[in-house]
Amino acid sequence: MFGLGKWDSNASGGKSWFGAGLLATMFALTLALAGPARAQDTRLPVGASFSILADIVKVVGGDRVDVTTLVGPDQDTHVYEPTPADVAKISGTKLFFVNGLGFEGWLPRLMKSSHYPGTLVTVTKGLKPRTMVDDGKTVTDPHMFQDPERVKAMVVNIAAALSQADPAGSTYYAERAKNYQGALDDLIIWANKQLAPIPPARRVVLTSHDAFGYLGQRFGIKFLAPEGVSTESEASAKDVANLIRVIRRTGIKAVFMENISNPRLVQRIAKDAKVTVDGKLYSDALSQNPEATTYLQLFQHNIRAVAAAMKDNR
Repeated sequence: MFGLGKWDSNASGGKSWFGAGLLATMFALTLALAGPARAQDTRLPVGASFSILADIVKVVGGDRVDVTTLVGPDQDTHVYEPTPADVAKISGTKLFFVNGLGFEGWLPRLMKSSHYPGTLVTVTKGLKPRTMVDDGKTVTDPHMFQDPERVKAMVVNIAAALSQADPAGSTYYAERAKNYQGALDDLIIWANKQLAPIPPARRVVLTSHDAFGYLGQRFGIKFLAPEGVSTESEASAKDVANLIRVIRRTGIKAVFMENISNPRLVQRIAKDAKVTVDGKLYSDALSQNPEATTYLQLFQHNIRAVAAAMKDNR
C-alpha cells in the first residue's frame, strides 16, 4: 500500500507537505494495475447526485464507467433545484448514486418527474448515521462523507452496485475499491498524526453550517456553526449572539468560511468577536480550486487547515 507522500525538508520555510500531487500520481499508477478497462463507447453510464460522490464513483468505476454529475463543484446540494436538463441527464443512466439520509431533499421530486428507469443506489445504505439536535429537534446528520472510515463502507456499496450492473467488471471494481480503501486508511493515519499535538481543549472550530459532525466525531474536534444541518436553515440572532460570546470567552481562533456558503455571516461573527477568518473549508462539494478537486485532496486540505488554526486556540 502506498502512503500520502513525504516531507520535503529542503523547501523554503522548513518542512512542507507536498503529498497531494504525489498521492494523485501514485494512486493513478496503482489503479492502472487493477485490471483491464473497456472501450469508451461501451462504458456503463451512471449518475451521481453531487461532486464528492461522483469523484468516489469515478475512482471505483475507473474506465468502465461514464459518470454524470448533477450538483457540481462549489455548488450547494441542500438548496439545489433540479431542472428539465437534469431529467435528461439522468434518463440515460443505468445507475444513479445518491447519498441519502435527506441530503438531497429534492430527490423525490426528481425521481417522480423523471420516471427514472434505472437503479437508484443509496451509498449510505446499511450504515449507522449520527444524530444531532437541530432547531430543538433530533435529526439525522447526512454528511457521512466527512468521515473517511465511513466512506470505506460506501465504497463497498458502490463496487457492489457496479458489479451487479456490469458483472464482467466485478474483479476490476473490487480491486479498485480495495486500493481506494487503502488510500483512505492512509488518509486517516496521516490525519491523526497532524492532529496528535493539539490538546482536546483546543480542538474547537467555527464554520458556516453544521456539516462536519462526522469529521469531529472521528477525530475528536468540536465544530460550532450558526446554521444547522442544512444551509437552508437560517441562523437566529440569539444563536449568533451566543456564538460570539463563546468565541470571546473561550478564545477560539479557528474560524472558517465554506466553499458552498455565503461568507458574510461568518465574517460578521468573526468581526464582532474580534477574530480573523482563517480561510475556507470544503464541506459539501469539491471545488474548481486545485486544492480540492478530489475527495482525497479536499480532506487533506481541511485537516491541514483546521490543525493549523486550532493550534492558535487558547
